[in-house]
This record gives sequence, C-alpha cells and structure tokens, in this order.
Amino acid sequence: MICPAPQAAPNSLPVEKSNVNSKPQLLAWLLCDAVHIDPGTGKHTILGVFSNIKAMRFPVVHPHMVWFMTLTDVSAGTHQMKISMGLDPTDPKPLIERTFESQGPLVRINLINEIRNLSFQQGGEYSILIEIDEEPILATSLTVAQ
Repeated sequence: MICPAPQAAPNSLPVEKSNVNSKPQLLAWLLCDAVHIDPGTGKHTILGVFSNIKAMRFPVVHPHMVWFMTLTDVSAGTHQMKISMGLDPTDPKPLIERTFESQGPLVRINLINEIRNLSFQQGGEYSILIEIDEEPILATSLTVAQ
C-alpha cells in the first residue's frame, strides 16, 4: 500500500533553507577522557565520561580531557564557538575559541575539544558558558573538590 504524500496546511510556507531561521541547539555535552572516531563508520565512541574532578590538593592541573558536543539547527556557513569558564559566573574567562562549518540547519555537528593541562587554583563550582556566534546556548558548572 502506498500512502499519499502529506498535504501542506493552508497558508503554510514550503520548507526551504531560506525559511529555516533558528537558534543553534545543543543536543549533547559531555566531559570525557577521549573520543574515538571509527575510521570505517565515522561513529564516535565516548570514553571515560565524568562530571566532576577530585584533587588531593590545590592548585591542581588536569593533564587531558575532551569536551564533546553535538549541535543542530546551525545555519549554513562558518560559525564561531566559544567556551568560557571561571569561579565567578558573571565573569568567565575564554578557554576555547574556534570556528567550524555547518552545511545547514538539518545537519548534526560533532565538535571535539581537547583540553590539555587545565589548571584549577582552588576547589569550587566552576561556571561554564558555551556560545555560538556570541549567543549563549548552555550555562552549566563543573565541580572541582578535594
């Protein structure tokens, strides 16, 4: 049996790239030890997910971590991603700034951000702010404790 194609509602516009105008959406945000990309399938394997950091003493340096994110609803073209972090949520300091390309709003974009030798001068709730093209898409925190 073949189903007829759905009909557009009266007064609706056809869905075209020019009619899609949305804010980038964050589908996934993970802190982890590593991300492996299978060369045959392109699938991402996330290794060692964590949500806080424990230290014996301060200051402490975390040697290596990956901040993995998946975005969608990003218009076609070049975009700027910025991740800022700090103990003061009103004044986070830029940690990562990079450009990335989007083929269009229906494409999911995986961004792998490696961070080496991240220093924490003291324990506490470190605020994290993620922005795409200077628009915040996530405000969260990372607990660093003894």
